[in-house]
Amino acid sequence: MKPLLTPDQRYIVVRGRLWRTANPNLSPERHLQLVRALMDARRAVKAAKRSGDPHALARARAAVDHLKIALGERGPVWWTDGAKDFNRHLAKNTPYADWYASVVKS
Repeated sequence: MKPLLTPDQRYIVVRGRLWRTANPNLSPERHLQLVRALMDARRAVKAAKRSGDPHALARARAAVDHLKIALGERGPVWWTDGAKDFNRHLAKNTPYADWYASVVKS
């Protein structure tokens, strides 16, 4: 099942919370490269947690953060119209509230 996207496709909605999507201006090849690296970094976080190595965990988490920024999911917004970032906000507390309420009802 595809995630629910806001009308401007800047966010997906997960359990009522907005999460910024990846920058659609990335080439498909670059996007795939970053996603694959992100999955590797997430596996490194899991392995570091299992091993109990705090330095490896810090490095792996930094890699995840770096890759999320490169994808446009964190850090500076990828859109250029000056609109505020509502990443991690509840949809009902944002300008998307009316849209979200209408989608949830249907």
